[in-house]
Amino acid sequence: MTKDWSGWVGREQTASDRLHEALSARWLATFDLPALPAGTMPQGIHFCLCTPDAPTGALAKDGHPERDDSTDSFLPPVPLPRRMWAASAIRFHTSMATGADVQRTSRIASVTPKSGRTGDMVFVDVAHDTFADGELAVSETQTLVYREAAPADAPLSPPETGEAQFDPSAWDTCRTLTPDSRLLFRYSALTFNSHRIHYDLPYAQGEERYRGLVVHGPLTASLLLQLAAGQLGDNRLTRFAFRGVSPAIAGEPLHLVMRTSDDGYELAAFAPDGRQVTKASASV
Repeated sequence: MTKDWSGWVGREQTASDRLHEALSARWLATFDLPALPAGTMPQGIHFCLCTPDAPTGALAKDGHPERDDSTDSFLPPVPLPRRMWAASAIRFHTSMATGADVQRTSRIASVTPKSGRTGDMVFVDVAHDTFADGELAVSETQTLVYREAAPADAPLSPPETGEAQFDPSAWDTCRTLTPDSRLLFRYSALTFNSHRIHYDLPYAQGEERYRGLVVHGPLTASLLLQLAAGQLGDNRLTRFAFRGVSPAIAGEPLHLVMRTSDDGYELAAFAPDGRQVTKASASV
C-alpha cells in the first residue's frame, strides 16, 4: 500500500462524558462484580467512556463509523475493510469514581503500512489521555490494524478446537469462564461498539470468515484486569499492556491466567486446546 498517511499523524479530537451511576451499575452487573467502597470503579471502566457517537446513518457496513478524507474524519480512510483492536499499552495514574466528569484527548500517533502473509495491513496508533474531574486518570496508546478482506472461500478462523487441553500448571492463578453472546451484547452496549463481528453471526462468518462471534479484545483485557485485582487488590496496577494473538470465540471456555515475572506480572488468555488468545503484562 503506497498511499502516504502522514497527514493524519498529529490529528486530535476531544470528547466529554460523565461516569454516571447507571453506567457504573451496568458495568458491575455485566461482570457480576460487587460495588467498591466510595463509588470507586475497577480498572477497565475507561473503555466504556467517551465512546464514538456517530449517527447510525454514518456507520459503514462493518458497523464502525465511516471514514473519509474530510477534516471531520479522525481516523484515516484506509481502504482495507477489516478492522481489529490489536493491542493497547496503558498507564493507570489514579482511580476513577462514579460521578466523575470525564474528558478524553485523542491523537493519531502514527500510521504504518505493512505487508504480511495475509496481505496488506495498516497499523494506526492512537494516544488517549483520559481525565477524571480534571486529573489525569489513564494514558493509553491503542493500536488498530486494518486488513484486507477475507476471500469468500477462506477457512473459518480460528480452526476448530482440537483434542489438546490447556495445562494451567505453569501459572500461579487460573480462572476459567465461558463468554457467551449475552456478555458480548452487554459489553457492546456499554462501549457503544456496533462492530458486527461481536453480535451478527452471519456477518462474522460470511463476511469476515470468523468461526463464530468474536469476543472483544478489551473485554478479554477487562477480564484479565479483574483477575489481577482478585490477586493484588483493586486499582493496584500502574501499567497494563495487552496484545491480541488469536480470536476468542463466544460460547467456548476461556482460560485466564497470571504469574509473576521479572518485571511484574505476566497474564494471558487461552482457548480450551491451549491456543493463545491474548498476551498481557502488568506492574504495580
